[in-house]
Amino acid sequence: MAIINLVEWRDADPSVFAWRYPETNLSMGTQLLVNESQEAVFFSKGEIADKFGPGRHTLSSANIPGICKLWGIPFGGKNPFTAEVWFVNKRAPLNIDWHCSKMMVSDSKFSVVPLVANGRYGLRIENAERFLAELVGNVGKFTAPQITEHFSGMIEQYTKNAIVNYISNNGVSVTEITARLTEIADAVGRQMAPFWAKYGLSIPGFFITDISIDESDPVGRKVLEAIASSSAQNIAGYTWQQEQAMKIANNAVSGPGGDMGILGMAMLTGAFGGGMGSFGSQMMQVPGQNQLPQNQGGFQPQQRQPARKVVYCSSCGKSYPSTSKFCPHCGNKYNPCPVCGADNSENAKRCVSCGTTLVSKNDMMSDSGYICPSCGQPVTPGTKFCPNCGHKL
Repeated sequence: MAIINLVEWRDADPSVFAWRYPETNLSMGTQLLVNESQEAVFFSKGEIADKFGPGRHTLSSANIPGICKLWGIPFGGKNPFTAEVWFVNKRAPLNIDWHCSKMMVSDSKFSVVPLVANGRYGLRIENAERFLAELVGNVGKFTAPQITEHFSGMIEQYTKNAIVNYISNNGVSVTEITARLTEIADAVGRQMAPFWAKYGLSIPGFFITDISIDESDPVGRKVLEAIASSSAQNIAGYTWQQEQAMKIANNAVSGPGGDMGILGMAMLTGAFGGGMGSFGSQMMQVPGQNQLPQNQGGFQPQQRQPARKVVYCSSCGKSYPSTSKFCPHCGNKYNPCPVCGADNSENAKRCVSCGTTLVSKNDMMSDSGYICPSCGQPVTPGTKFCPNCGHKL
């Protein structure tokens, strides 16, 4: 039986946490070489006898009393003995990948949202004896992939629990998660630390590379569609209510019958010229309530409303301040309704927002003179204010 004179771990793989020296025939006087970031642990008869830190050590009865006690080796000489030597890697490689499958998270904006997550973490052996006793067993080495496989269920359980708790307790919406990945990762790392300590390990780094909505889940796809729709509305400058009004109006335009087509066009324009609310309020008025009596000229005087701060262009549909004379987006001239201030096309007969009768310059003349554009009553040429409604001419 050959006696081993030198025991060392050469070309140590960074992904290997522990490696067993293949020979067990040692003797007093054998040289033990332990490199930096390594630790050597002796096993004899299934028990941990001694351990050695970095440096060159000569095995003797003085520095391995545990071996001497177990084997009863006499002092002096090169007495042979049998022992297992494990080398432990004390470095902390941050190269272990993790992944979490679907987890349902309560969200303040979208109710319940399915999420998936992935990232990377690192482990360091803090207590070599505990690590070897709890994990290694009869294998020749213990690597990072083995840890991932061995603890895959526990890692996913702890990670999911920590992520869901952080999002729920801090009221984080799914649209804000990306900006808070570092905070979430720190919270997960703290929660997992006691678990790894039971196996002699510490977790010096835990990182989350992505938390995203699960596109394979039907609920996740609906949430993604809602987020995309909301972003499009913000960019285009219209609200969800206006989008619904446009859908209704488009259906009315394409529907059968000329009346429905005209109604749809009015609704479509009204969706940008004051909203469906003002148009609908005109359509839903009950005769005899909140209406002024008809005048002889067939026009209905309207009560003036406060001036608008923002109007929607009758040409391109985009908003701009009512103080502008032209649309800053398309250059269309602002043609305000004399009652509500909504923008109307030059050929419009009625306001798209409140339904007020509009009179063009060509229609302002009557057999008896000019016609007030507000109430439709004849006025004498040269009059500055309508005697019937007070509108400035």
